[in-house]
Amino acid sequence: MADDAGGGSVDAGLPAATDLGEVTLWVGDLDRQVDFYTHAIGLSVLSAEPHLPLNPGTPARSRVVLGQGQRALLVLEQRSDLTAAPPGSAGLFHTAFLFDSPAGLAAGLARALAHRPDSVTGSADHRVSEAFYLDDPEGNGVELYRDRPREQWTWQDGVVTMTVDPLDPAAYLVEHRWAGPAPAGPAPAIRMGHVHLRVGDIAMARDFTTRGLGFDVTFAMGGSALFVSAGGYHHHLGLNTWHSRGAGPRPVTLGLASLRLLLPDAASLRAAAQRLTRAGWAPQQGDGAVAVNDPWGTRFLLSVEPG
Repeated sequence: MADDAGGGSVDAGLPAATDLGEVTLWVGDLDRQVDFYTHAIGLSVLSAEPHLPLNPGTPARSRVVLGQGQRALLVLEQRSDLTAAPPGSAGLFHTAFLFDSPAGLAAGLARALAHRPDSVTGSADHRVSEAFYLDDPEGNGVELYRDRPREQWTWQDGVVTMTVDPLDPAAYLVEHRWAGPAPAGPAPAIRMGHVHLRVGDIAMARDFTTRGLGFDVTFAMGGSALFVSAGGYHHHLGLNTWHSRGAGPRPVTLGLASLRLLLPDAASLRAAAQRLTRAGWAPQQGDGAVAVNDPWGTRFLLSVEPG
C-alpha cells in the first residue's frame, strides 16, 4: 500500500536514508554526566537551559543538549525526583557513538581511558566493526566504535556475519599509533551509530521493530538478541534479553527517556505513522513528529532529518 502522497511506501519499510537522532537520558547528577560526556566522550555542549515544571509541585529540571557541530546526539535532563531502574528492567543497554576511522576510535579510547579509566568495561571485534564499551557515572552503557568498510562485511541470505572476537585496548592504541597526552577539545567526526536496548521478549521486539517501525532483521542470536536496520546497515537497533528476560513495562526511572529516528522526508514520516497504526501500535502525531512506545514503554520519536 503506497502512501497517498506518493512519496513513501508503508510496505517498503523504512527508507535506506533512515538515521539515528538524539538519545535523551534522565539523569540524577547533571553536572557529573555532562562532565563525562564532554571530557570522556568528546561531545560539545550545544545548549543548556532550565526546563520548568509543567505541573505545580513538580521539581524544576535542567536540560543540556550535547553533540557535534549543529547535530544533537545526546540530551541530558535532570530528574532529581527519580531513582535508578531496578535490576532486570527493560531500557537502555548502550548508546553507540560511531567514529569515522580507526585513528579516530583510538583517540576516543585514549580520551576515555585518560578521563575515566574505570569506566571501560570491555571490547570486541564484531567483524563488521571494532568496539570498546564503557559505563557512564550513572551506569548507562556507552559504546565507542568504528565500522569496517561495507565491502568487507559478509552477508548470506540477508543475514550479516557478526562475531564477538577479542580486541585488546592497549594493542589497539599501539597499532594505530596513539601515544602522548589524551586529546583535548571535541572528538573528530562522531555521530550516533546505533542504540542497543534491553527488552523482555525477542518475539515482541521483532514485531514492534519490523512490522511496526519497518526495520529489516540483519542478525539474530536465537531468542536472546536481535539486530535490525534500514538500508543494509549492520544494525541501527540492537535488542537483547540477557539481563531483562520477561521484563514488563518500564517504571519511570533514571536512564533512557527516548530515542529519535530521522527519516528523509515528510512522505516517509507519513508512511511510518500509517505502518505503526496498521500494526496496532497507536502512534501519536504532532509538531512534525510521530511518537510511539515499544511494548516496554521505551519512547521512540520519528521526525524528518533537519535540512
